[in-house]
Amino acid sequence: MSIAEVYSGFATREAHGVSPAYERLALAVSRDDEVLALLGTLPPAKRQPNLLFGVVRLLGGPVEDPAAFHDWAVANWPAIAAEMRSRATQTNEAGRCAVLLPVLAALPQPFALLEVGASAGLCLYPDRYAYRYGDHQVGSGEPVLECVATGMAPPARLPEVVWRAGLDLNPLDVTDPADLAWLDALIWPEHTHRRARLRAAAAVAAAEPPLLVRGDLVDDLPALAAQAPAGATLVVFHSSVLYQVPASRRAAFVEVVRGLPGHWIANEDPDVLRHDTLPEPPGGALNNVLALDGTPLAWTRGHGQAISWFA
Repeated sequence: MSIAEVYSGFATREAHGVSPAYERLALAVSRDDEVLALLGTLPPAKRQPNLLFGVVRLLGGPVEDPAAFHDWAVANWPAIAAEMRSRATQTNEAGRCAVLLPVLAALPQPFALLEVGASAGLCLYPDRYAYRYGDHQVGSGEPVLECVATGMAPPARLPEVVWRAGLDLNPLDVTDPADLAWLDALIWPEHTHRRARLRAAAAVAAAEPPLLVRGDLVDDLPALAAQAPAGATLVVFHSSVLYQVPASRRAAFVEVVRGLPGHWIANEDPDVLRHDTLPEPPGGALNNVLALDGTPLAWTRGHGQAISWFA
Protein backbone atom coordinates (compact mmCIF):
# COMPACT_ATOMS: atom_id res chain seq x y z
CA MET A 1 0.00 0.00 0.00
CA SER A 2 1.01 3.60 -0.52
CA ILE A 3 1.64 5.79 2.53
CA ALA A 4 -1.61 7.62 1.80
CA GLU A 5 -3.50 4.30 1.77
CA VAL A 6 -1.90 3.26 5.07
CA TYR A 7 -3.17 6.46 6.72
CA SER A 8 -6.64 6.35 5.19
CA GLY A 9 -6.92 2.67 6.15
CA PHE A 10 -5.86 3.46 9.71
CA ALA A 11 -8.57 6.12 9.86
CA THR A 12 -11.36 3.84 8.68
CA ARG A 13 -10.33 0.51 10.22
CA GLU A 14 -8.64 1.43 13.49
CA ALA A 15 -9.52 4.96 14.57
CA HIS A 16 -13.15 5.15 13.38
CA GLY A 17 -15.47 5.00 16.35
CA VAL A 18 -12.49 4.79 18.73
CA SER A 19 -10.61 8.08 18.35
CA PRO A 20 -12.28 10.91 16.41
CA ALA A 21 -9.09 12.98 16.68
CA TYR A 22 -6.89 10.31 15.11
CA GLU A 23 -9.51 9.45 12.48
CA ARG A 24 -9.63 13.10 11.46
CA LEU A 25 -5.86 13.46 11.57
CA ALA A 26 -5.06 10.28 9.64
CA LEU A 27 -7.49 11.23 6.85
CA ALA A 28 -5.88 14.67 6.66
CA VAL A 29 -2.39 13.17 6.43
CA SER A 30 -3.55 10.80 3.68
CA ARG A 31 -4.36 13.88 1.57
CA ASP A 32 -1.37 16.01 2.62
CA ASP A 33 1.28 15.80 -0.09
CA GLU A 34 3.85 17.70 1.96
CA VAL A 35 3.63 15.48 5.03
CA LEU A 36 3.41 12.33 2.85
CA ALA A 37 6.65 13.37 1.12
CA LEU A 38 8.35 13.81 4.49
CA LEU A 39 7.14 10.39 5.64
CA GLY A 40 8.53 8.95 2.42
CA THR A 41 12.06 9.85 3.55
CA LEU A 42 11.75 7.37 6.44
CA PRO A 43 12.23 3.59 6.22
CA PRO A 44 8.91 1.85 5.46
CA ALA A 45 8.68 0.35 8.96
CA LYS A 46 8.92 3.84 10.47
CA ARG A 47 5.99 5.47 8.64
CA GLN A 48 3.11 4.15 10.78
CA PRO A 49 0.36 6.49 11.98
CA ASN A 50 0.66 5.40 15.61
CA LEU A 51 4.39 6.10 15.57
CA LEU A 52 4.04 9.53 13.94
CA PHE A 53 1.18 10.66 16.15
CA GLY A 54 2.81 9.29 19.30
CA VAL A 55 6.08 11.09 18.57
CA VAL A 56 4.27 14.38 17.90
CA ARG A 57 2.42 14.01 21.21
CA LEU A 58 5.69 13.16 22.99
CA LEU A 59 7.32 16.31 21.60
CA GLY A 60 4.36 18.48 22.63
CA GLY A 61 2.84 18.98 19.19
CA PRO A 62 -0.89 19.28 18.37
CA VAL A 63 -2.90 16.25 17.26
CA GLU A 64 -6.46 17.55 17.62
CA ASP A 65 -6.43 20.06 14.73
CA PRO A 66 -5.13 18.76 11.37
CA ALA A 67 -4.13 22.24 10.13
CA ALA A 68 -2.13 22.95 13.29
CA PHE A 69 -0.63 19.45 13.05
CA HIS A 70 0.50 20.08 9.47
CA ASP A 71 2.20 23.36 10.30
CA TRP A 72 3.88 21.98 13.43
CA ALA A 73 5.02 18.77 11.75
CA VAL A 74 6.57 20.57 8.79
CA ALA A 75 8.32 23.11 11.03
CA ASN A 76 9.65 20.44 13.40
CA TRP A 77 10.27 17.60 11.00
CA PRO A 78 13.99 17.02 11.80
CA ALA A 79 13.15 16.39 15.48
CA ILE A 80 10.12 14.24 14.56
CA ALA A 81 12.11 12.16 12.07
CA ALA A 82 14.93 11.56 14.56
CA GLU A 83 12.48 10.26 17.17
CA MET A 84 10.62 8.10 14.65
CA ARG A 85 13.85 6.51 13.47
CA SER A 86 14.92 5.64 17.01
CA ARG A 87 11.56 4.48 18.41
CA ALA A 88 8.93 1.83 17.77
CA THR A 89 5.28 1.64 18.70
CA GLN A 90 5.36 -0.16 22.04
CA THR A 91 1.80 0.39 23.21
CA ASN A 92 1.67 -1.57 26.45
CA GLU A 93 -2.08 -1.93 26.90
CA ALA A 94 -2.86 -3.87 30.07
CA GLY A 95 -6.48 -4.06 28.86
CA ARG A 96 -5.44 -6.85 26.49
CA CYS A 97 -5.22 -9.15 29.51
CA ALA A 98 -9.03 -9.17 29.47
CA VAL A 99 -9.07 -11.12 26.20
CA LEU A 100 -6.21 -13.39 27.26
CA LEU A 101 -7.85 -14.37 30.55
CA PRO A 102 -10.53 -16.72 29.09
CA VAL A 103 -7.79 -18.78 27.42
CA LEU A 104 -5.51 -18.76 30.44
CA ALA A 105 -8.35 -19.86 32.71
CA ALA A 106 -8.75 -23.08 30.71
CA LEU A 107 -5.07 -24.14 30.81
CA PRO A 108 -3.24 -26.19 33.49
CA GLN A 109 -1.90 -23.99 36.25
CA PRO A 110 0.34 -22.57 37.67
CA PHE A 111 1.84 -20.60 34.79
CA ALA A 112 5.23 -19.46 33.66
CA LEU A 113 4.28 -16.53 31.41
CA LEU A 114 6.60 -15.34 28.66
CA GLU A 115 5.51 -12.40 26.53
CA VAL A 116 7.10 -11.70 23.16
CA GLY A 117 7.22 -7.97 22.39
CA ALA A 118 6.65 -7.22 26.05
CA SER A 119 7.42 -3.48 26.03
CA ALA A 120 7.36 -2.69 29.78
CA GLY A 121 5.73 -6.00 30.69
CA LEU A 122 2.33 -4.70 31.81
CA CYS A 123 0.51 -7.66 30.22
CA LEU A 124 2.51 -10.07 32.39
CA TYR A 125 0.23 -9.45 35.39
CA PRO A 126 -3.13 -11.02 34.48
CA ASP A 127 -3.31 -12.39 38.04
CA ARG A 128 -3.03 -8.94 39.63
CA TYR A 129 -5.74 -7.02 37.78
CA ALA A 130 -9.52 -7.15 38.13
CA TYR A 131 -11.88 -7.73 35.20
CA ARG A 132 -15.44 -6.77 34.40
CA TYR A 133 -17.32 -8.64 31.67
CA GLY A 134 -20.71 -6.96 31.69
CA ASP A 135 -22.13 -7.56 35.17
CA HIS A 136 -19.57 -10.25 35.99
CA GLN A 137 -16.43 -9.22 37.86
CA VAL A 138 -13.33 -11.34 38.47
CA GLY A 139 -10.73 -10.28 41.02
CA SER A 140 -10.44 -7.20 43.16
CA GLY A 141 -7.20 -5.54 42.11
CA GLU A 142 -6.44 -2.39 40.16
CA PRO A 143 -6.86 -1.49 37.41
CA VAL A 144 -10.29 -2.95 36.58
CA LEU A 145 -10.25 -4.05 32.93
CA GLU A 146 -13.63 -3.76 31.19
CA CYS A 147 -14.40 -6.04 28.26
CA VAL A 148 -17.58 -6.74 26.28
CA ALA A 149 -17.73 -10.52 25.89
CA THR A 150 -20.04 -12.38 23.50
CA GLY A 151 -20.35 -16.08 22.68
CA MET A 152 -18.67 -17.23 25.90
CA ALA A 153 -19.07 -17.54 29.65
CA PRO A 154 -16.77 -15.14 31.51
CA PRO A 155 -13.86 -16.79 33.34
CA ALA A 156 -14.55 -17.57 36.99
CA ARG A 157 -11.12 -17.05 38.48
CA LEU A 158 -7.75 -15.37 38.14
CA PRO A 159 -4.78 -17.37 36.91
CA GLU A 160 -1.93 -18.49 39.15
CA VAL A 161 1.41 -17.14 37.92
CA VAL A 162 4.71 -18.25 39.45
CA TRP A 163 7.12 -16.82 36.85
CA ARG A 164 6.84 -13.95 34.39
CA ALA A 165 9.30 -12.80 31.76
CA GLY A 166 9.28 -10.63 28.66
CA LEU A 167 11.37 -10.47 25.49
CA ASP A 168 11.70 -7.22 23.56
CA LEU A 169 14.19 -5.51 21.26
CA ASN A 170 13.91 -2.44 23.48
CA PRO A 171 12.42 -3.23 26.92
CA LEU A 172 10.90 -0.26 28.73
CA ASP A 173 11.08 0.46 32.45
CA VAL A 174 7.94 1.88 34.08
CA THR A 175 10.08 3.39 36.86
CA ASP A 176 11.91 5.52 34.23
CA PRO A 177 9.94 8.76 33.68
CA ALA A 178 11.09 8.97 30.05
CA ASP A 179 9.88 5.44 29.27
CA LEU A 180 6.57 6.08 31.01
CA ALA A 181 6.16 9.31 29.03
CA TRP A 182 6.57 7.37 25.78
CA LEU A 183 3.96 4.81 26.85
CA ASP A 184 1.62 7.71 27.70
CA ALA A 185 2.24 9.39 24.34
CA LEU A 186 1.18 6.22 22.53
CA ILE A 187 -2.28 6.33 24.12
CA TRP A 188 -4.84 7.99 21.85
CA PRO A 189 -5.90 11.55 22.75
CA GLU A 190 -9.42 10.95 24.08
CA HIS A 191 -8.54 7.85 26.08
CA THR A 192 -8.22 9.27 29.59
CA HIS A 193 -9.37 5.91 31.01
CA ARG A 194 -6.40 4.21 29.36
CA ARG A 195 -4.03 6.79 30.86
CA ALA A 196 -5.38 6.05 34.31
CA ARG A 197 -5.08 2.32 33.54
CA LEU A 198 -1.45 2.79 32.47
CA ARG A 199 -0.59 4.45 35.77
CA ALA A 200 -2.33 1.75 37.81
CA ALA A 201 -0.72 -1.09 35.85
CA ALA A 202 2.69 0.60 36.04
CA ALA A 203 2.36 0.70 39.83
CA VAL A 204 1.76 -3.08 39.83
CA ALA A 205 4.84 -3.71 37.66
CA ALA A 206 7.02 -1.33 39.67
CA ALA A 207 6.15 -3.14 42.90
CA GLU A 208 7.33 -6.49 41.50
CA PRO A 209 9.35 -5.91 38.30
CA PRO A 210 9.20 -8.69 35.73
CA LEU A 211 12.25 -10.26 34.12
CA LEU A 212 12.60 -8.24 30.90
CA VAL A 213 15.26 -9.41 28.44
CA ARG A 214 16.53 -7.45 25.45
CA GLY A 215 16.48 -9.85 22.54
CA ASP A 216 15.06 -11.15 19.28
CA LEU A 217 11.86 -13.17 19.11
CA VAL A 218 13.52 -15.92 17.05
CA ASP A 219 17.14 -16.03 18.17
CA ASP A 220 16.64 -15.47 21.89
CA LEU A 221 13.26 -17.01 22.69
CA PRO A 222 14.37 -20.62 23.37
CA ALA A 223 17.01 -19.58 25.92
CA LEU A 224 14.56 -17.41 27.85
CA ALA A 225 11.86 -20.10 27.73
CA ALA A 226 14.37 -22.56 29.17
CA GLN A 227 14.53 -20.42 32.34
CA ALA A 228 10.88 -21.16 33.17
CA PRO A 229 10.60 -23.19 36.36
CA ALA A 230 9.83 -26.89 36.22
CA GLY A 231 6.31 -27.78 37.28
CA ALA A 232 4.76 -24.65 35.74
CA THR A 233 2.92 -24.55 32.41
CA LEU A 234 4.90 -22.39 30.01
CA VAL A 235 2.66 -19.97 28.10
CA VAL A 236 4.29 -17.89 25.38
CA PHE A 237 2.01 -15.08 24.23
CA HIS A 238 2.01 -11.91 22.15
CA SER A 239 -0.54 -9.28 21.20
CA SER A 240 -0.42 -6.82 18.25
CA VAL A 241 3.31 -7.38 17.85
CA LEU A 242 3.98 -9.35 14.67
CA TYR A 243 3.00 -6.53 12.29
CA GLN A 244 6.38 -5.01 13.17
CA VAL A 245 8.22 -8.21 12.18
CA PRO A 246 9.17 -9.01 8.54
CA ALA A 247 7.19 -11.90 7.07
CA SER A 248 10.18 -14.25 6.90
CA ARG A 249 10.94 -13.70 10.58
CA ARG A 250 7.28 -14.24 11.48
CA ALA A 251 7.45 -17.66 9.83
CA ALA A 252 10.67 -18.45 11.68
CA PHE A 253 9.11 -17.36 14.96
CA VAL A 254 6.07 -19.59 14.45
CA GLU A 255 8.38 -22.54 13.84
CA VAL A 256 10.37 -21.78 17.01
CA VAL A 257 7.38 -21.19 19.27
CA ARG A 258 5.63 -24.36 18.06
CA GLY A 259 8.72 -26.31 19.09
CA LEU A 260 8.62 -25.11 22.71
CA PRO A 261 6.92 -27.05 25.52
CA GLY A 262 3.70 -25.61 26.89
CA HIS A 263 1.26 -23.39 25.02
CA TRP A 264 1.26 -20.48 22.58
CA ILE A 265 -1.36 -17.70 22.68
CA ALA A 266 -1.43 -15.26 19.75
CA ASN A 267 -3.62 -12.14 19.51
CA GLU A 268 -2.82 -10.66 16.12
CA ASP A 269 -4.22 -9.08 12.96
CA PRO A 270 -5.36 -11.93 10.67
CA ASP A 271 -3.55 -10.23 7.77
CA VAL A 272 -0.32 -10.59 9.74
CA LEU A 273 -0.73 -14.04 11.28
CA ARG A 274 -2.93 -15.95 8.87
CA HIS A 275 -5.39 -18.77 9.58
CA ASP A 276 -6.94 -21.12 7.03
CA THR A 277 -10.58 -20.38 7.83
CA LEU A 278 -12.18 -17.63 9.87
CA PRO A 279 -15.79 -16.48 10.30
CA GLU A 280 -16.74 -12.95 9.38
CA PRO A 281 -15.48 -10.44 11.96
CA PRO A 282 -18.01 -8.40 13.95
CA GLY A 283 -18.58 -4.90 12.55
CA GLY A 284 -16.28 -3.07 10.18
CA ALA A 285 -13.54 -2.21 12.66
CA LEU A 286 -10.12 -3.81 12.85
CA ASN A 287 -10.20 -7.02 14.88
CA ASN A 288 -7.42 -9.31 15.99
CA VAL A 289 -7.71 -13.09 16.11
CA LEU A 290 -7.12 -14.78 19.45
CA ALA A 291 -5.60 -18.22 18.89
CA LEU A 292 -4.31 -21.03 21.10
CA ASP A 293 -1.55 -23.24 19.69
CA GLY A 294 -2.45 -22.06 16.19
CA THR A 295 -6.21 -22.69 16.52
CA PRO A 296 -8.31 -19.50 16.20
CA LEU A 297 -10.85 -18.99 18.99
CA ALA A 298 -12.21 -15.43 18.98
CA TRP A 299 -12.20 -11.97 17.47
CA THR A 300 -10.81 -9.28 19.77
CA ARG A 301 -10.54 -5.49 19.65
CA GLY A 302 -7.12 -3.92 19.74
CA HIS A 303 -7.13 -2.55 23.28
CA GLY A 304 -8.87 -5.52 24.85
CA GLN A 305 -12.23 -3.76 25.01
CA ALA A 306 -14.20 -6.61 23.38
CA ILE A 307 -14.00 -10.32 22.63
CA SER A 308 -16.33 -12.30 20.37
CA TRP A 309 -15.86 -16.05 20.80
CA PHE A 310 -16.54 -18.24 17.77
CA ALA A 311 -14.74 -21.53 18.51
